[in-house]
Amino acid sequence: MITSIVFVLRLAVAWFLAFMLGVIVFTGINDGHYYGPVWPFVVAALAMVVMVITGAFSHLRRVRLIAGRIDASTLSNRQRRQIEVPLEAGEAFDLLDAAIRELPRTEDIESARDSLQVRAKVRRLDPYGHQRPSRRNPFEWFGRKDNQILATVLPGESTGSVTLICEPCSGAWSDWFRVDDGTNLENAEAITRAITRRIAERRRSEQAAAVQTATEKELTVARLSLLHAQVEPHFLYNTLASAQYLTRTDPLRADEMLGHLIVYLRHSLPRTDEALSTLGDELDRSRAYLEILRIRMGERLQVQVDVARELLSTPLPPMMLQTLVENAVKHGLEPKPGGGTIWLLGRMQGNSVAITVADDGRGFSDASSGTGIGLKNVRERLRLVYGTAASLSIVANFPNGVAATLNVPPATAGVPS
Repeated sequence: MITSIVFVLRLAVAWFLAFMLGVIVFTGINDGHYYGPVWPFVVAALAMVVMVITGAFSHLRRVRLIAGRIDASTLSNRQRRQIEVPLEAGEAFDLLDAAIRELPRTEDIESARDSLQVRAKVRRLDPYGHQRPSRRNPFEWFGRKDNQILATVLPGESTGSVTLICEPCSGAWSDWFRVDDGTNLENAEAITRAITRRIAERRRSEQAAAVQTATEKELTVARLSLLHAQVEPHFLYNTLASAQYLTRTDPLRADEMLGHLIVYLRHSLPRTDEALSTLGDELDRSRAYLEILRIRMGERLQVQVDVARELLSTPLPPMMLQTLVENAVKHGLEPKPGGGTIWLLGRMQGNSVAITVADDGRGFSDASSGTGIGLKNVRERLRLVYGTAASLSIVANFPNGVAATLNVPPATAGVPS
């Protein structure tokens, strides 16, 4: 309150002294004598005081609306800001220059990148309209009516310190008689906000890039892991050894085994792009794998496949179904005396495709649980490819064994980016 009263009184006293000086000059021109009526001077003085006080209170009100407070710094026609920018000086200058250029009514911009300095003029309009301030307003009788901006960047160690000055295009003496209706305060706050917003956007972009880089790294690791898992060496050696034996004892079965091996290897070749496979291709690979095992294991392994034809085009990461099939055989059926059955099932379940690999083997046990690395890799690849749109669930199969179910988006849904 005291600051506001002092501000209004300062303007009123300045104008009163200016008015008295005008009267003295006027009477001096007439040799110190004035024989006319006094009331015109009184009326002029009262009108001037009313306009000055009204303009001062309007300035106070607008400054409070802009800054939310009234003090010497916010009331001043000349605003100074010191902004620390966590960027190299050149980048800080580019950011500052762009912020000033986007300020409304900015013109005559002079940008000197070598000296890290920006100068600009800002056309001042009536804050309550879209025209120049009226000439009848006594505050507009002195000096130019536009504002100006001077901004410099001080280089630091990987940082830039911005000095921002927003002021009227007139000498400091005019501050005794004029108010800027908070326009320079508004300009300073706007540029500060613009710089802060641009820094925040830059930080978000850097964080998004870091996340993208991390994701790409994880995908690279996953692809390398996939290349190592394309063909299990022991499976290949055992199959070739069995085929070699069968060529002497049962050539027809040897030919059948080699045919299935060719299908399996053809579907296991590394891809040159990041395109997904399909449920149909993955089923062909898994069938070939299981048929080879059936020739080796005989009646100990039975296979049942029940997948609707319309689901065969469902996108699926390569080798994912194969991993579940290998787990079912290795941890479920091989340890079980007498073997058992593998079921490959596919069905629509709500808005997703449910792909189940089930067995009636040993089920959950310490002896057959394995390390869980394969299932962990499956979950990680699902997350990288589909985000939260896919899942893997492992449950006990009734009455024996385990059922692993992949839930993935159908072909029409596409893959989340």
